[in-house]
Amino acid sequence: MNPFHFNLTIDILDIIIVAFLFYRLFLLFRGTRATQMFIGLFLLIILSFVAQWLNLNALNWILSSLKTVWVIAFVILFQPELRKALTQMGQNRFIGMFLKVEESGTISEIVRACHQLTQKGLGAIIVIEQDVGLRNYIETGTSLDAKVTSDLLVTVFTPPSPLHDGAVIIEKNRVLAAGCILPLSQNPRLGRALGTRHRAGLGLSEETDAITIIVSEETSMISLARSGKLKRKLDINSLRNELVELIGVKAKEQAATV
Repeated sequence: MNPFHFNLTIDILDIIIVAFLFYRLFLLFRGTRATQMFIGLFLLIILSFVAQWLNLNALNWILSSLKTVWVIAFVILFQPELRKALTQMGQNRFIGMFLKVEESGTISEIVRACHQLTQKGLGAIIVIEQDVGLRNYIETGTSLDAKVTSDLLVTVFTPPSPLHDGAVIIEKNRVLAAGCILPLSQNPRLGRALGTRHRAGLGLSEETDAITIIVSEETSMISLARSGKLKRKLDINSLRNELVELIGVKAKEQAATV
């Protein structure tokens, strides 16, 4: 093989990989407050190449001096987005198949609890842990480590319970903690009509692969947040179907009744 052709192929492959990485980063940052910072950083990189090409010594010296702090600045400025990207890269679907909720009664208990909460006009945030651990958020609440039951969930979210304002986090068939604090969504395109519960549910889904169910206290509507997207106005059957599809429980659970 001609060495020139081989080097040309490597260069083209290098350009394609770098372009793809920048494209994926842009998609990750798009719609967040980091978009303008990302564009600004990209312009600085282009300016650095232009300074070297035109031999602009003073500008080149300034930009070269900044290179030592670029990495640290990048990590600080884009910390939430980098955490989200690393989380997505670390998700393993094959392992996750064995870590999902397998207990046939768990979804039924969650759905039954949501039905009762809507009937009572109570608000709630129920988080179902997936592949990504939620220890940081569990530690912000009160440890329970109890089996998932509709009665327990309704009791937690019924005032004057001291835990009713926070989120409940579930792992498999256990309620690990209640009264947990979740990160608010950083998406600037969210409508003003969305309250704190919906923004918290979306915020967690933007940073992890958790499934978050939000019951609105004002409208008694059920929403489901997953991967930074929010499905609203779900009825009980739609909620059950969504959970069955996302969690991977056997289809026979679809026949369960509230």
